[in-house]
Amino acid sequence: MPLSANNPDRRSWLDVPENSDFPIQNIPFGVFLTRDDIITIGTRIGDTAIDLGALHQLGYFQGIELTDDIFLQDSLNDFIADGRKTWRLVRNRISEIFMKDNPVLRDHEEHKTRVLFTMDEIEMQLPVDVGDYTDFYASKEHATNVGSLFRDPENALMPNWLHIPIGYHGRSSSIIPSGTSVRRPVGQTKPGDDGVPGFGPTKLLDFELEMAFITTASNDLGKRIPIDEAEDYIFGLVLFNDWSARDIQAWEYVPLGPFLGKNFASTISPWIVTLDALEPFRVAGPAQDPKPLPYLQQQGKKNFDIKLQAIIKPEGKQETVVCNSNFKYMYWSMAQQLAHHTVNGCNVRSGDMMGSGTISGPTKDSYGSMLELSWRGQNPVPLADGSSRKFIQDGDTVILRGYSQNDKIRIGFGDCSGKVLPARKL
Repeated sequence: MPLSANNPDRRSWLDVPENSDFPIQNIPFGVFLTRDDIITIGTRIGDTAIDLGALHQLGYFQGIELTDDIFLQDSLNDFIADGRKTWRLVRNRISEIFMKDNPVLRDHEEHKTRVLFTMDEIEMQLPVDVGDYTDFYASKEHATNVGSLFRDPENALMPNWLHIPIGYHGRSSSIIPSGTSVRRPVGQTKPGDDGVPGFGPTKLLDFELEMAFITTASNDLGKRIPIDEAEDYIFGLVLFNDWSARDIQAWEYVPLGPFLGKNFASTISPWIVTLDALEPFRVAGPAQDPKPLPYLQQQGKKNFDIKLQAIIKPEGKQETVVCNSNFKYMYWSMAQQLAHHTVNGCNVRSGDMMGSGTISGPTKDSYGSMLELSWRGQNPVPLADGSSRKFIQDGDTVILRGYSQNDKIRIGFGDCSGKVLPARKL
């Protein structure tokens, strides 16, 4: 099926500001609360939110096989479960409706009143009901940095790292949408000289610059997804901040890995940008040596050129960009991650989320966490207001941004932000 919505020459009759993340070629999907306190599934062009539930009720998706309530739900799970054919038909139709020369909705004032909202008239919600969440550890630069900090720099990568996409199962209940504040977590830390563990608010609160992909229902229990089919089951991507309490994590992670140092909050951007919209930005990933086992060997360009930033904004102060990275640096691709996730027969369901792991690049300004940027606190990171940070302080807002751009279009994700609040007193 042709991706007509990707036509870079299309223009919308809706206003799209210059350098907007959301031109008519994007058409992401999300869930929002309207001015009438109705939750609906929608999309966005420029700074206008579009109620797809109302659009469907008014007959604009005629000819596409959709249930009457497909967009009148509080999550995208059922729509995602309908599969790629439906996603493409709907996205192409939305593009046609909002093309500059299409008068059908453009000139229908009553319908526009029901369908269109300004961004300050809506409240974005979590776009999917995340049943299961897996976080990978798929950036070679990040894994090397962490291995150098905590082990022997000459043997920074564990023996298995170059052979399998390392991952762990996270906590889906604490995934939150952008704009939700994050409470500083409390927990145990490594013992001092007296051998008694410390206890209190984390002193080493960190962000992790990640992306996450959302899956559709893909395989029954006991079956696996072949590498060359994996992308058929990936709906789209979001920006992802997997907040981390490094001191809590350091005490607890042996022998079973991340737990309370990770599961207190994970922030995602509210608009899911489809894999189809990112098609023009495919690139080859890093060379893989040694060659992966056959079930992980992929053909073609499986990485995506998505420019990423991490920003710290102290309360009442200006923003400082502390990291410039790129999704293309990922050593293990999304297709490889999904193929590996299911090789043992693990079943994946609609709305499941897979985090990339911290995305660090080859230069110091591209490291995707404060752990790396400050090199475990040894090199404080200067901010625009004259202060500096080793880790994240109360009152700081961390903002992640990402976009792809060529000489014709720009496709972005909007902000993924969260403000840190002090630890709750008992």
